[in-house]
Amino acid sequence: MKKATTTIPSDWRAATLSRISALIQQADPEAIEEVKWRKPTNPAGVLVWSHDGMICTGETYKNHLRLTFAKGHLLKDHDPNALINTYRAIVIHEGDKIYDKAFQNLIRAAVALNRQAKSAPKARSSTKRVS
Repeated sequence: MKKATTTIPSDWRAATLSRISALIQQADPEAIEEVKWRKPTNPAGVLVWSHDGMICTGETYKNHLRLTFAKGHLLKDHDPNALINTYRAIVIHEGDKIYDKAFQNLIRAAVALNRQAKSAPKARSSTKRVS
């Protein structure tokens, strides 16, 4: 996986995001990590992991990290540990335990959903032209 470069405070958040990145790479070696949406109010931008579509984003906040899954609402059946909250995100505070296997299973399920959507035939428009 190609590593993105972003400016993250060098504290527990950087260490945790590095670990998350490694877990994503182990779960899906073809995942791409990049930084998107840099702006004056967030010069570091947002980490984004993707494979055949967005898997999740990683954002740093003052007191926590947030991993938001693009298709989090569809991952319910793949989240028996209830890692994802109602906002399709995993919120991590300093000292929180990350359950490696459960997290990697979510990554694999998210990639599978992306592949499924990519391989699904596109719906044809049902509108008819009237002359």
